Amino acid sequence: MPTKPIVALTHCTEYGESVVADAIARQFELLGGIGRFVKRNDSVLLKPNFIAPKPRHCATQTDPAVIIETARILKDFGARPFVGDSPAWGDVFKCVNALGLEETLKKLGVPVRQLDKPVKRQIAGVDVGISSAALDADKIINLPKFKTHQQLVATFAVKNMFGCVSGKWKAYWHFAKGGNEKKFCKLLIEIYKLLNPALTIIDGVIAMDGPGPISGRARPLGWLIGGTEPIACEMVCSKLINLDCDRLPIIKTAKQIGFGCSIFDDIEIAGDQFPKTVCTDFVLAKPIPIRFSLLHVCKSICKQILLLARPR
Repeated sequence: MPTKPIVALTHCTEYGESVVADAIARQFELLGGIGRFVKRNDSVLLKPNFIAPKPRHCATQTDPAVIIETARILKDFGARPFVGDSPAWGDVFKCVNALGLEETLKKLGVPVRQLDKPVKRQIAGVDVGISSAALDADKIINLPKFKTHQQLVATFAVKNMFGCVSGKWKAYWHFAKGGNEKKFCKLLIEIYKLLNPALTIIDGVIAMDGPGPISGRARPLGWLIGGTEPIACEMVCSKLINLDCDRLPIIKTAKQIGFGCSIFDDIEIAGDQFPKTVCTDFVLAKPIPIRFSLLHVCKSICKQILLLARPR
């Protein structure tokens, strides 16, 4: 009989250092201990959601406390974590600065890397440029933000790995694959499968609703959600906000291609009890097409060149 996927729920209502440290440590314990995911001296990419350089109160990016405490646990274990992303706007250093992370990461001895220098990998029948830094890491720990998304309803575990596609190639794939929801989501899933994060921990302490993924509203939710099976994590996140899972293109596509666990009753919840009363007033974004126009892609590339040309 197949083993049920485990999703760890830890209640965490604020970003105080000790509170988040305990909640992250508990995530590892509930899922089998840190040694299940990394070895001593492993190079570990911590992949947060750094989409644009906005401060922590906006809830646009993974909160610095989640990144710092995960890095601290890995350092204490003897691994070699580094923080990396390829943001849609600006670069990883601008995102780190906007969150006030730079000094703390320096003190911890945790480098920050732009996920650039793409290497072509055959994914879903096409060549996709994946950052060599992500491919070269011994392990990846996925640290997404719990938030709405105008094109994909909401994003939890899977889409965060799209940030390992270097630079403005992400905009290109929105143009090339975005005309077909299933093809675009299959591309996201296949990127996730290629990179195969050892663990996902979703920052839902303060989530984002409304017009995400950049301009929504920060709102308290109070959860960290973790696991090794991303669709099971997506299912649990959806249930926490009373969202019909079949409305999520990523879950719908995963069902169609037979990836992951898309049956809630087949998921084992570990840690804090799943709430009897879930959030019923989580505001979804007004949907817009997944596909970017060619003009949008060109404008986006020009804007990114200007942003990267500015001094850090």
